[in-house]
Amino acid sequence: MRKLTSLFLSMAVGAVVLARPQDAHAGDGTIKQPGDHPMYKVEFEPHGLLGWEGPGYGGYTAGTGFGLGARLSIPVWESPIKTLNNTIAIGIGLDWIHYSADCYAYPTALGGCYSYFSDVNRFLLPVVAQWNFYVAKNWSVFGEPGLALYHDFYSCNQPPGTPAGYGCGVYGSTTGVLPVFYVGGRYHFNEHVTLTMRVGYPTISVGASFM
Repeated sequence: MRKLTSLFLSMAVGAVVLARPQDAHAGDGTIKQPGDHPMYKVEFEPHGLLGWEGPGYGGYTAGTGFGLGARLSIPVWESPIKTLNNTIAIGIGLDWIHYSADCYAYPTALGGCYSYFSDVNRFLLPVVAQWNFYVAKNWSVFGEPGLALYHDFYSCNQPPGTPAGYGCGVYGSTTGVLPVFYVGGRYHFNEHVTLTMRVGYPTISVGASFM
């Protein structure tokens, strides 16, 4: 799992390095030109996901997971800061992340532990306010605070002899709301297609945006 996580992060960093053109720098004056950015009604963004902190109970967490998702963002405010090239959009997403074979352990009187391995499938429905800043000809950055509705499904392989109340069989599914926050950036290949990268809580994503 650690090797897959390192590979995912390396791909994200590599995408940034390869996409960066020589003329995409913050000194080209784009940030000081309000309205000098692609105009679009809807942004559709499919992406791959790394869930770096998984669901858990009683201090035990499921670790790292991988999945797929998509985001729709609709611009709602042009130039909230009148002197800068910026916009605000509302984003709604649907993400699926799978966490597999993570061990939960409970201490025993003899110093050992009762343990089991659990697969977790998490579905996230994030709703965020996306504040975009167009910092260079081909680059924009954004911040996304918001909330997400989540639903987790649990399955497990419980060892024989695990006492009642210590196994994962007491869990089936859970639903709740959690805070989310992301920061990210886009490399604009043209006015309609971008490479989009996002880091934050509870996921990291790399994908493409179509405007």
